[in-house]
Amino acid sequence: MSINIFSGGISCDDRGGVRYVNEFNFQTAGIKRFYQVENNQSCHTRAFHGHQLESKYVYCPRGSAIISAIKMGTDDAWIPSIDPSRGASAPERYVLSAAQPRILHIPAGYANGFRMLDQDTILMFFSTASLEESKDDDFRFPIDAIEPNPFNIEVR
Repeated sequence: MSINIFSGGISCDDRGGVRYVNEFNFQTAGIKRFYQVENNQSCHTRAFHGHQLESKYVYCPRGSAIISAIKMGTDDAWIPSIDPSRGASAPERYVLSAAQPRILHIPAGYANGFRMLDQDTILMFFSTASLEESKDDDFRFPIDAIEPNPFNIEVR
């Protein structure tokens, strides 16, 4: 399975605005729990954390963030690794923003991480595993194991 983005929109009138991602279905996605992440500073990076069985969906209701995901190992022989010589993919990079509502699907078998781009950014994660299931399916990798660093800000 590959990474997927569910697009949404914003509707505004004289009363205010409504952000939505109507094509996302919590029931068919198999969501069991959610959690919200806020950092003290926008420059903090949290990476890399992966699961063989658990999928995640990420939504940014406030601010913006870079999300990076790396397919761990190979489909044929599960190797929890983000080393390209052991079957890991190149890091994929996405920007989520409250100004453009979308939900990023990170399938099972991927490691992921993020860097907030704005102060007071919030990321919401929706998981297909309970907390107990997730604890038994948890792989962590140092951020400096990836070159080039997918969280570097590109000057334009």
